[in-house]
Amino acid sequence: VRALRRSPVRVLPPQKERDAAAQAQRSPPEPPPPPPTPAVERRPTGTGLWFEKAGPGDRRLGKVVTIAKSKKFRDQHRKVLLEGQRLIKDALEAGAVLQTLFFSTVGHLKLLPEEQLKRTNLVKVKFEDIKSWSDLVTPQGLIGIFLKPDHTKMSYPATQLTSSLPLLLICDNIRDPGNLGTILRSAAAAGCEKVLLTKGCVDPWEPKVLRAGMGAHFRLPIVTNLDWESVPSNLPDGIQVYVADNNDPGAQAETGSVLSGDAGAGYAPVKSKPRAALEHEDEDEAAGLCVPELPVQYYYENWTRTPVAVVIGGETHGVSLDALQLAANTGGKRLVIPVVPGVDSLNSAIAAGVVLFEGKRQLLQRHKQDDEKQKLPVV
Repeated sequence: VRALRRSPVRVLPPQKERDAAAQAQRSPPEPPPPPPTPAVERRPTGTGLWFEKAGPGDRRLGKVVTIAKSKKFRDQHRKVLLEGQRLIKDALEAGAVLQTLFFSTVGHLKLLPEEQLKRTNLVKVKFEDIKSWSDLVTPQGLIGIFLKPDHTKMSYPATQLTSSLPLLLICDNIRDPGNLGTILRSAAAAGCEKVLLTKGCVDPWEPKVLRAGMGAHFRLPIVTNLDWESVPSNLPDGIQVYVADNNDPGAQAETGSVLSGDAGAGYAPVKSKPRAALEHEDEDEAAGLCVPELPVQYYYENWTRTPVAVVIGGETHGVSLDALQLAANTGGKRLVIPVVPGVDSLNSAIAAGVVLFEGKRQLLQRHKQDDEKQKLPVV
């Protein structure tokens, strides 16, 4: 009985093992190791290039939509997204840096410069995935992620440089993506030397602007996000700034403006007020702002005797007070495109095309006349 009442002897482990067991009980369990990353499948294209095939859940694919839709992401990471063979090819030929190219078929790679693709991460994806990311009606199966181009480091086409004219364009608060893209396309087609975008304009690297521009971003310098204090430093010396306005000089003549005797000399100076100034006239007067007076003339009259810059105002408020002040400081005028009475003002993109190509016509005509004078024999 006495033996049955004895407690069994407990065998204790060494002190180190007891301390380790106590520490394990106090600390949380370690997380399981992450699953191994699947090996990237790299395949040859048959042209000396290698590509990898994107697997399901590839995180890089999610950035495509973010770059396309978020201006904040584009600015922070200095990336832009280009879609389509022509746009990507224009960017590569201009010197833009392509980081990643998503494509659906290997045949797409043969349409692009091979030398630039050697330094690019090529990723093959399903066309269904590209179609789900793209907002195009008929996607081409090519999406490229580029570093945001710097206009000072771009190499523009030689044909564009040889056709360049002393004609600049200033976009003043253009907010519609389709309008801005069309304006840039018109500026490149007319041979503009440079395009300046002031603060308030839509981001030129938005997908809608890129599509409407049809490669104009890579044919001429585009300086973005300028405040009006820095605009003069981006203009050549001796340039005159003209503003395209929608105020009809004929209507002003009825209110007392007097036509000068020479039709080619334009109209007498009138007080030019954009729509924004008219809507907030009391606020401007209370703040002590003065709307400058500008001479007025039709767009088809001669206004390209010196290098010129044309300001195109936004769709809602027209040209700003800063644009009018800059025109007044440089001896510029207000250009008017006459329309049938009762018709609303022209679309900003249409007005830009009309004024720019008229400026091109005048500049080319003047250059032709100068060449003919130089060929005349000296008597």
